[in-house]
Amino acid sequence: MPTTPLASSQVTCMLPVKDLARARRFYEEALGLDVLGAKPDGKFVYRCGGTELALFPREGGTKAEHTAVSFRVDDIALSVRTLQQRGVKFADYDLPGLKTVDHVCVLGSEKAAWFQDPAGNILCLHEELA
Repeated sequence: MPTTPLASSQVTCMLPVKDLARARRFYEEALGLDVLGAKPDGKFVYRCGGTELALFPREGGTKAEHTAVSFRVDDIALSVRTLQQRGVKFADYDLPGLKTVDHVCVLGSEKAAWFQDPAGNILCLHEELA
């Protein structure tokens, strides 16, 4: 099968934020992401493993009601505890097919936990099972 230019390209996830300074404090202090820095077009970029996450100012912030970014972690319970100690507030759910225990839900072949950034972007941690 032929390879396309996208198959080996760097991926950048774009997240809209209302208040860039507030968002930067969250991503740097609470999440501890590696700073790459500001871009001439107003974006602020972080490195996350082999990808980049770019915050861009947008007056209305996010309009998404779904998970915008999911971070794969090796130990979700430890990751939740670590981020809670840094001020991250996790969501809890008790719905048919979606129930969290200690902020974590088992979904088929993975565990997941959700939280929001200051702009309302929904972020997730997930740990693959087996």
